[in-house]
Amino acid sequence: MIFSRKRDNGRDERGTEVLGTSAADEPAVPARGPYDASEAPADMPRLDLGSLQIPAVPEVEVRVQADPQGVIQQVVLVHGDNALQLGVFAAPRSEGIWDEVREEIRQSLFNDGAAAQEVQGEYGTELQARVRTPDGITDLRFVGVDGPRWMVRGVYQGRAATDPSAAGPLAVCLDGLVVDRGHEAKPVREPLPLRLPREVADQATSADDTAAEGGAPREV
Repeated sequence: MIFSRKRDNGRDERGTEVLGTSAADEPAVPARGPYDASEAPADMPRLDLGSLQIPAVPEVEVRVQADPQGVIQQVVLVHGDNALQLGVFAAPRSEGIWDEVREEIRQSLFNDGAAAQEVQGEYGTELQARVRTPDGITDLRFVGVDGPRWMVRGVYQGRAATDPSAAGPLAVCLDGLVVDRGHEAKPVREPLPLRLPREVADQATSADDTAAEGGAPREV
């Protein structure tokens, strides 16, 4: 299944135009995201990380891990005791990949001794699991959204992993995500490139230089 929710804008779930509809009959944007950059609403400020643009939602902290060149390896949104890790990947033009990816995640968890079960959520079939970590037992909820030539994967931790209604502002961020896939050919499942905004990367470089000189580093 590609997208669990219908887009009432004359497109099917992959964003393909549906025959029999006219542009005049289509709303400007889908009712909810994640959105493709070609149809994203300009309804809120977003943090531009390249292939992902994350809504600026009050009380949600965006944490990233990036290398010295500003290339991001991990994006995690935090609100209270809940967290949402985000990833975005290339997908084929003809079909979504979440069903296949979800089964591979389930099998990997099983091999590690963790049971996982499929549940129905707002975006279709999700995966819930309970895993053992150095900090103890942790609940996880995997959410996948197939778009036009991309897939967004989200992993909830905290109470939101077992109670979707507890996701609150994190769910608002997921609904408002924008994916800028670009036009380059990419291998299926390859992570789409994420980078720090230039001004943030420049601040981080300046802070590193200051620390190397023995001065007090500046917060970024």
